[in-house]
Amino acid sequence: MEYTDGKWKKNSTDWDELMSTSLLDREAVIEGAVHSIRNMGDVAFIILRKREGLFQTVLENKIPDCSVHQLKEAMTVQVKGILKKEERAPHGRELRITGVKILSFPVESMPLAIDKWKLNTSLESKLNMRSVALRNIRERSKFRIQEALVRAFRDYLYEHGFTEIHTPKLGARGAEGGANVFKLSYFHKPAVLAQSPQFYKQMMVGVFDRVFETGPVFRAEKHNTKRHLNEYTSLDLEMGYIDSFQEIMSMETGYLQYAMALLKKSYDKELSLLKLELPNVDRIPAVQFEKAKELVSEKYNRPVRNPYDLEPEEEALIGRYFKEEYNSDFVFVTHYPSKKRPFYAMDDPADPRFTLSFDLLFRGLEVTTGGQRIHDYQQLTAKIADRGMEEEGMEQYLDAFKHGMPPHGGLGIGLERLTMQLLGEENVREACLFPRDMNRLEP
Repeated sequence: MEYTDGKWKKNSTDWDELMSTSLLDREAVIEGAVHSIRNMGDVAFIILRKREGLFQTVLENKIPDCSVHQLKEAMTVQVKGILKKEERAPHGRELRITGVKILSFPVESMPLAIDKWKLNTSLESKLNMRSVALRNIRERSKFRIQEALVRAFRDYLYEHGFTEIHTPKLGARGAEGGANVFKLSYFHKPAVLAQSPQFYKQMMVGVFDRVFETGPVFRAEKHNTKRHLNEYTSLDLEMGYIDSFQEIMSMETGYLQYAMALLKKSYDKELSLLKLELPNVDRIPAVQFEKAKELVSEKYNRPVRNPYDLEPEEEALIGRYFKEEYNSDFVFVTHYPSKKRPFYAMDDPADPRFTLSFDLLFRGLEVTTGGQRIHDYQQLTAKIADRGMEEEGMEQYLDAFKHGMPPHGGLGIGLERLTMQLLGEENVREACLFPRDMNRLEP
């Protein structure tokens, strides 16, 4: 009888050991992919790509049974040799090879020059050959930054008493209403892909008080812009027993502070590689919707065209205004008109034309929508009726309110947009592993 005990034997030297001084002038074993080869005649520099980064190995032609001509870019190999200090090498280390074991062979040459600092190709080509393009160290680093944003979201909310939930992405109807849903047949019944986890996370506030989720959401909007995707990752939270929607804003500010600290602490290699300067999130200014429109209209001589929503150009100008006046990359725009918010958004008791809601703009782009929700059953059903909506399909959602719900609110953060703005990219597809838009369903 054989058993597994959860322990496994390493076949290679781990990264921390390679970076230590204890292994210098001793034998080490490294596994990785051949990222590039520079054959200098007497010696060849074989750069290996590992999850931690690039590592330089050196192969001398006099080494028996080892020839640089056996090696090709994109091979995966296991090499052994003597670890040496070398200031000119990445990380100040290199491995003088004494033996090579080839683990796999490529059957075609690389379609992209991934060993270059920046891929000299179009975004379309990068997306068509995504699995190869992402082997470029700079391209790969973007998604390490994105990893940090999700990791920080989880860790920060766990520290503040939130429970992680996982809600269905198939449903009978969309939480936001409207026509921008993907419709499909579910065992001969009509169904839709979830626009958001909104109904479920509100229902779970009545169970766990504070909940969050990271997952895909779907919007069937026929757009082809640099800021929209038809499937994106949403970082959602909902918290109960709040006194004001400003508590939700404070929670997001705390998350951003935590995320920036995590990036500085644990992702310094990626920050350096991408030459990223992190925004200051010590304090984030807030401005009411109507006031924000007035400020940019006056300063930039722009007429107010849409009194109920912010146009992309207005968002950019609001971001510019608060950068110029307050040196802030972020700004909360609060009290959006009720006409442009979903039925569950709580109206401002002081002026019901507006809601106790907000958007967070990051360098002039909306990355978050949130606010306080209606928690009273009578108020909720009255607003549904006032909007001429039907309760059919929302019975289970409304049941939660029928049986009592605490004052609550929440938000949804667009992960790809947040990443795009942090990276300083112009197209949100740069911040999505495998983008889905009107024209792209693969890879």
